Amino acid sequence: MSSMDYERGNQANGCLDRFFKLTKHGTSVKTEIFAGITMFIASVYILAVIPNLLSVSGMPHGSAVAAVILTTAFATMLIGFVANVPVIVAPGLGLSAFFSYTICGAMGLSWQTALGAVFISGTVFVILTVTKVLNKIVDGIPQVLKTSIGVGIGLFVAFIGFKNAHIIISDNATFVTLGNMKDPAVLLTLLGLFITSILLAKQVKGGLLIGMAFTTILAMVLGLTKVPISSSDIFNLVPPFPVDTFGQLDVMSAIGYGFFSIIFSITIVDMFDNIGTLIGVTRKANLVNEEGKFEGLNRALLCTSIGAAAGAVVGTSTVTSYIESAAAVADGGRTGLTAVVTGLLYLVSLFFAPLFLLVPVQATAPVLITIGVFMMSEVTHIDFTNFTEALPAFLTILLMPLTFSIAQGLSFGFISYTLIKLATGRHHEIHPIMYIMTVAFIIHFAI
Repeated sequence: MSSMDYERGNQANGCLDRFFKLTKHGTSVKTEIFAGITMFIASVYILAVIPNLLSVSGMPHGSAVAAVILTTAFATMLIGFVANVPVIVAPGLGLSAFFSYTICGAMGLSWQTALGAVFISGTVFVILTVTKVLNKIVDGIPQVLKTSIGVGIGLFVAFIGFKNAHIIISDNATFVTLGNMKDPAVLLTLLGLFITSILLAKQVKGGLLIGMAFTTILAMVLGLTKVPISSSDIFNLVPPFPVDTFGQLDVMSAIGYGFFSIIFSITIVDMFDNIGTLIGVTRKANLVNEEGKFEGLNRALLCTSIGAAAGAVVGTSTVTSYIESAAAVADGGRTGLTAVVTGLLYLVSLFFAPLFLLVPVQATAPVLITIGVFMMSEVTHIDFTNFTEALPAFLTILLMPLTFSIAQGLSFGFISYTLIKLATGRHHEIHPIMYIMTVAFIIHFAI
């Protein structure tokens, strides 16, 4: 390397240092790059799982893959540049399931209408963040419901994993029953779940990705998925564009169908997903102030809400910040440069979009189930000895998978919380925000 090249390298590092405040946060360009690579490896499984979920709605699978990649890259780099945090932002698992199985499945709406709902929700999220009304809403919802939402979504996602793999199937007499345990596809899913669980128990980096890759290879051997026979089955010289989904959102139809419950559910779930992850990750990265608060929270939330609205235009479900960001923090990531590196790697993965189309449901189902396990762990923070909190928590958690709807679980949780607190003389524990939301949910059921 010549002295001129060396000097240019130092200048580049200096610019990055000043912009991302690397020295202030006790990190370096090299550390941030490696942390960004780690975050990519820890989260890249979503490029197989999320498009599989979205395709259930009727959305073209190939366009779904490209849309997820572009949205993830954009939103992750945006939060890196604007909020300077080492966080990945991508379409959420629970909300993708809600998108396909509730809005498009149970409600019978088109994926175009569902995208319209996502866009409206993202826009509402932007307004709430800019006006700081979001903070008041968050403060008004009791912790027990915040916790229950995450646990309920975990069960919902895991149930979808079991259903997609035919481990659980429908039954006229008992509603659901165990699937055919002699079916090679079912056995492969269970094996994939076992292998993935071992990797996670041993805390192997990229355990979800490795388990998914292993199961996919076995599926190819068993003839359950296509075997790549040419380079075009793995690699694209020209990166694909989501032509079938870009700009296809139908906002007007979204306003006409169950507007309140859909928009409210998407916004509330996205809100708590983001806040919970951002607070957890920034604390681990030591980015909080003396009061334990992350001063850039509003900027980060603004980025995720913009990402959600933009994602709807491209063709994906609502984006959220991922807890896999903690892997980058564990590797030393402390600034938005980590997120920018991860976003760039997602752009590179666009060339490998055909590869993710080869991943079968038997490989993605174990991921959904294990994610459910992670989300279920929060149930320990619920006080089940206090029945005025135990009942709303129970209804929220149980009714999400049983009704196949995040919105219905939220409805029963909010209504039951307010009513049981009032009936037992604990009205002082109810925030005014809860009265407004409870009345809105009751009106929704009434009409």
